[in-house]
Amino acid sequence: MQIHVVAQGDSLFSIAGTYGTTVDAISNANELDAPNQLVVGQALVIPIVGSFYFVQPGDSLFSIAARFGISYQELARINNIPVNSPLNVGLRLYIPPRPKRDIISNAYIEPIGGTVSEALENAARKNTPYLTYLAPFSYQVNRDGSLAAPPLNKFKEIADANNANLMMVVTTLEEGAFSAELGHIVVTVQEVQNRLLDNIVNTAHQVGFTDVHFDFEFLPPEDRDAYSTFLAKAKERLSAEGLLMSVALAPKVSATQEGAWYEAHDYGAIGAVADFVVLMTYEWGYSGGPAMAVSPIDQVRRVVNYALTEMPASKILLGQNLYGYDWTLPFVPGGQYARAVSPQQAITLAREHNAAIQYNTTAQAPFFNYWNEGKQHEVWFEDARSIQAKFDMIKELELRGISYWKLGLAFPQNWLLLQDNFNIVKKSG
Repeated sequence: MQIHVVAQGDSLFSIAGTYGTTVDAISNANELDAPNQLVVGQALVIPIVGSFYFVQPGDSLFSIAARFGISYQELARINNIPVNSPLNVGLRLYIPPRPKRDIISNAYIEPIGGTVSEALENAARKNTPYLTYLAPFSYQVNRDGSLAAPPLNKFKEIADANNANLMMVVTTLEEGAFSAELGHIVVTVQEVQNRLLDNIVNTAHQVGFTDVHFDFEFLPPEDRDAYSTFLAKAKERLSAEGLLMSVALAPKVSATQEGAWYEAHDYGAIGAVADFVVLMTYEWGYSGGPAMAVSPIDQVRRVVNYALTEMPASKILLGQNLYGYDWTLPFVPGGQYARAVSPQQAITLAREHNAAIQYNTTAQAPFFNYWNEGKQHEVWFEDARSIQAKFDMIKELELRGISYWKLGLAFPQNWLLLQDNFNIVKKSG
């Protein structure tokens, strides 16, 4: 698989010729709605086996081979060039597919308004082939330990048809927001805990969930130890029932990080009892904040590096957004909220407003600006380059996998590259 960044003067025809494929193959892979109107700076996934590398100034056969994890002798043999031959800048070298390792992948899916729309169900059908877990969001805990279930519609049928597991997401959401008061009740009142765990186990067996996933956010800081104790209790009960337990963690960079989102999440204690965790490494750029990358890789790496001091890499799923935001400038705190956009919608906006896409190499994220009705806009989103950077980090740090928030916004490049980089573990038996 190849990533190509559109330059001025490029066409699908010329790009297809460069990589020895067809216009239709590129258009279909990227689900282009206007294949004859490419955007400068737009990243395209080229659906070929292996990839090509074009020699840059300062490259050597040895340095290129090291970059792609093969021997320089093998690289020379594949490309039918002498081992000691000087490389001309611009020379095209073929890079064979690299071995893939197993990971687990999860995606949350959130029905809005108490119903599963046809579009959301279609998203589940389209993307569950690439998932280990499909995670309906969410079962909401009530103050007496009972559960309010989300609509599931055909999610179980879709998961089974694609040999995927269902993840039971349990949250302390109350009236649309995470409730510190509700969370405190759950992690401190034994009677409520016992009733909740009974209900979780019964529901998991009845519906067919294989993993129970706790997402308790904005807990009171003083409940840090109580939450860890509750999770240890839950793990013991769930393991006895043949169920896995996973936990969503706020994106911390140190054990002493302050803030309502962070303090009650003890990475070390939770990592010790959970089968795996999801690091919520997104929302640096968020709808109510200033324009910036949603998951800048430099910040994501800080979180992962800290997590690795508290738990093994084999327990960590990297959180990844499937969306971006369109901000109206200038940013005013408490003012207009940014609009969520899919990567596909972002490309359409850039094309409609004749905006070239730029790429921030520190954040490893694409962005562009445009004007509409006298207002300047700034859009940050995800593309093939940004998601490949995350995949490279997963491989480098040997993380267990990836978890997406959330299905429903189109990003076909992600799924192509996920399959090209990894073997996705599916349900056994």
